[in-house]
Amino acid sequence: MLTEVKNQLKVTGQSIRYALQREMLNKVTFVSNILFMILNNACFIIQWIILYSLKEDVGGYTFKQVILLWGLASFTYGISRFFFRDSFELSETINCGKLDNYLVQPKNVLIQCITSSVEVSALGDIIYGLIMITIFGLTIKNLLLFILCGICGGLVVASISVIISSLSFWFGRTEVIANTINSLMTNFATYPEGIFKGAIKILFYTILPLGITAYVPIQLISDFKLIYLIYIIIGTLLFITIAFLVFNRGLKKYSSSNLMNVRI
Repeated sequence: MLTEVKNQLKVTGQSIRYALQREMLNKVTFVSNILFMILNNACFIIQWIILYSLKEDVGGYTFKQVILLWGLASFTYGISRFFFRDSFELSETINCGKLDNYLVQPKNVLIQCITSSVEVSALGDIIYGLIMITIFGLTIKNLLLFILCGICGGLVVASISVIISSLSFWFGRTEVIANTINSLMTNFATYPEGIFKGAIKILFYTILPLGITAYVPIQLISDFKLIYLIYIIIGTLLFITIAFLVFNRGLKKYSSSNLMNVRI
């Protein structure tokens, strides 16, 4: 069992490395995509600087906590889009019968499918996130917790996309729903939790699990409590498990398109 996991991780790492090497063929485009993403993210902080010049806190968050929130949101987005980019294209892959290439390989179909390419600009999000945690307060504890929460958040975001996209096995095209939910999670993750009330807040701890990807991690880094860490890890494992179960169940209904594409 451990050998299989080790081999799968090795194959996945090689797949990501080859995808990255393809993107690096044009170094100017590669570097510019990263830099422009960092600058794009930095521009949004200006609005918070102006707002906090008028108020001491927003939704119970200090300015440094908003900096941390933005950094974590960017890092989470970067992890999901860089390492699991094709999880956001999974619905099209299913509907166009493009799973054939992965079915004939002696590897996990889902993992190979969602890690076969990378989004270069997402590296800018990852770097920006690391800059923000440095501004917030760079300590070994903060950095390790930040990276752990960002990885868990990226896995949750990718898992949600897989779950919704896998519904295409039964209901046809579901990319609109998947894209909408991903957009909602990305946008709401940059706003302090305290400004949301009632049913919306409940939604953020269930269907749109911003509690796992954003709000609880902020509390964990700001004021470490073991229960927060347990919540994040268990929640992440739960969404990953559901993603594999739904995809594998749907895969049994998959119909090949007989496409003879070669994956390099």
